[in-house]
Amino acid sequence: MHEHLLVDFVGAAAIRPGRYNPDEVFRLAKPKLDAVYALGCRRFLDCVPNFLGRDPRLFRRIGDAAGIDVWTTTGLYAAGNYKYLPEFAKHETADQLARRWTTEVEKGVDGVKPRFIKIGVNKVAPVLGEWDRKLVVAAAQCAKQTGLTIASHTGDGAGALEQVEILSRLHDPRHLVWVHAQNELDHEIHAQVARAGAWVEFDGISEKTANWHEQCIRAMEKRGLLGQVLISQDSGWYRVGEPNGGEFRGYDYLYLSFLNRLPTEWHSRLLVDNPRRAFPQ
Repeated sequence: MHEHLLVDFVGAAAIRPGRYNPDEVFRLAKPKLDAVYALGCRRFLDCVPNFLGRDPRLFRRIGDAAGIDVWTTTGLYAAGNYKYLPEFAKHETADQLARRWTTEVEKGVDGVKPRFIKIGVNKVAPVLGEWDRKLVVAAAQCAKQTGLTIASHTGDGAGALEQVEILSRLHDPRHLVWVHAQNELDHEIHAQVARAGAWVEFDGISEKTANWHEQCIRAMEKRGLLGQVLISQDSGWYRVGEPNGGEFRGYDYLYLSFLNRLPTEWHSRLLVDNPRRAFPQ
């Protein structure tokens, strides 16, 4: 639900074509996808947005070679104190941004149609900042026009609840995925967001975080909300600018280890049924 093949952290002001060798990325990434294909993975949502390393043509090439349907995004990312937000996004209206993204969906990007909307917002204090809120409004408008789901990188429950309010007013919270919900420590806020219809995604699953992630999932199941839960590792990825792409973490920990912590009857719901409902396009 939330993984990466490549990320470029140089920032929107400095990012440009030619900063990496696509063949090198392919060589390093394909074996990681091969490994999870062997475990049953057939769809892979690459959650990197534009100006952070999005390369739809390369992602499709890697996915096709591995037999996995790799999805790419439209949208923009304000989190990280706006380092990855291009200047035009600070000045254009939400309507203008929504039109940009809708055009990408309709016409494709490098011959590839974005299949979901990825945005990122900073932590709220006490409400979303002007640019963060504008991205959420634009995403809601784009989702309403295209039917796509929004995956929103969100730091805490207050930000998630504010986005639920915006989606409830402009479109439908069922089209919103709260990315990085594991960063909120209050399970009742997880439940509140899910009861409003939005998806609660616990990302970054690893050996170090497994206990907390298990607690989060079990808390949702206890409240009758397992059907609103998504899980991911937020793993990968080729890091542009680092020697040999840096440390490229695989995607198989969830399959080989983490699922053993959960009842078998939950596996299909978390890895097949819920993802299909959350991202039906």
